Amino acid sequence: MNQYTMTSGHRNVLFGAMGIGLICMILTWIGDDVHHTRFWSNFLHNSVFFTMISAMALFFIAACITAYAGWHTTFKRIWEAYSMFLLVGLGLILIIGLGVYMHWHHLYHWNVEEDVANDPILKGKASFLNKNWYFFGTLIFVGAWAFIANKLRSLSLEEDKSGTANFTQHKSMRIWAATLLPIIGFTSAALIWQWVMSIDAHWYSTLFAWYSTASAFVSMIALTILLIIFLKSNGYYKEVNENHLHDLGKFLFAISVFWTYLWFSQFMLIWYANIGEETIYFKERYNNYPALFFGNLIINFLVPFFVLMRNDTKRKYGSLSFVAIVVLLGHWIDYFLMIKPGALINASHSQGHAEDHGGDAAHAVGHGAEHVSNFVAGFSMPGLLEIGTFIGFLGLFMYVSLIVLSKSALVPKNDPYLEESMHHHVI
Repeated sequence: MNQYTMTSGHRNVLFGAMGIGLICMILTWIGDDVHHTRFWSNFLHNSVFFTMISAMALFFIAACITAYAGWHTTFKRIWEAYSMFLLVGLGLILIIGLGVYMHWHHLYHWNVEEDVANDPILKGKASFLNKNWYFFGTLIFVGAWAFIANKLRSLSLEEDKSGTANFTQHKSMRIWAATLLPIIGFTSAALIWQWVMSIDAHWYSTLFAWYSTASAFVSMIALTILLIIFLKSNGYYKEVNENHLHDLGKFLFAISVFWTYLWFSQFMLIWYANIGEETIYFKERYNNYPALFFGNLIINFLVPFFVLMRNDTKRKYGSLSFVAIVVLLGHWIDYFLMIKPGALINASHSQGHAEDHGGDAAHAVGHGAEHVSNFVAGFSMPGLLEIGTFIGFLGLFMYVSLIVLSKSALVPKNDPYLEESMHHHVI
């Protein structure tokens, strides 16, 4: 079978997952503080996480096309499908951006005008950290990614209609892919600074864009492995063999090690320098979130490192699926740790403003009113509502991807590198 058909069972499972997510978001809103900090931080967390997975799928397609790679051709439609989520992700993050304009949430300290006026650090960053940059930067940059993703997929589908393998057609794809790489390379860094790093507005790290992107990339590889195994178990993708999975397993292993290198480099260099403006980010997480801080390293490094170190484990569905699930959840937690501590501090700061202006101090921010060293539901650890929200977003991501996947042949018919991929062999 070379055409995926979404069964009623698959559709019901995905709708059920989205339903769980919607219910959890409603419950989060109902039980939240007056600024709905837990709700908005959950929304931001999952929107950025899955949008970045989509962006990394697009990036890897472009990298493979530019490098004249052929090994991935049999299953490249999965990455094309993932990249089509970018339009949905754009809409989700623009909701956050609209919230910045309308002050629906208080996720970003730099969005409080009187604080910017009285804070020399925020004032110095105001030309970049502002609502216009956030909203229109997201709209233009992610819009450009989505446009090129759609262009690459359109060209890929046109190859299926050409009748024979056509290098001229593929040359057009190579031009678009080469155009995308520097665009996504520079703009993704700017956007991740806006979306995530600026939650801790005083802090900065030159490694943060690399770090967060590596986290999203390895999550994309994990999700690719899981979808391939799922499709193969349903009778699809007979052309994808253990050699393809072996290479995906190598990427899962290698980028996990690379992520760990970035984790250590960022932490060690900043901690060793002992500059207060920089170390405050790690001090907060090291002191008040030790289980997540060190658990993050154990889950995302030790598990893939020791399980996938052996060659044969990269070819076994069981071990590969286990590591892929652990890594996907682990890097979702990684993004949780990037976002939640700063969001909680900003919520506490918002309560201080409510007290200064004679507001209802007792209920101004709820969870954010507690000291950050105490356990705060939905912030100190992911709770059931956070997990349910993740399931909902995952269901949405997979629904969009599988709908796209069902509209074309799973294996491209006339890609000039198809034969190379069909005979791909790893020693």
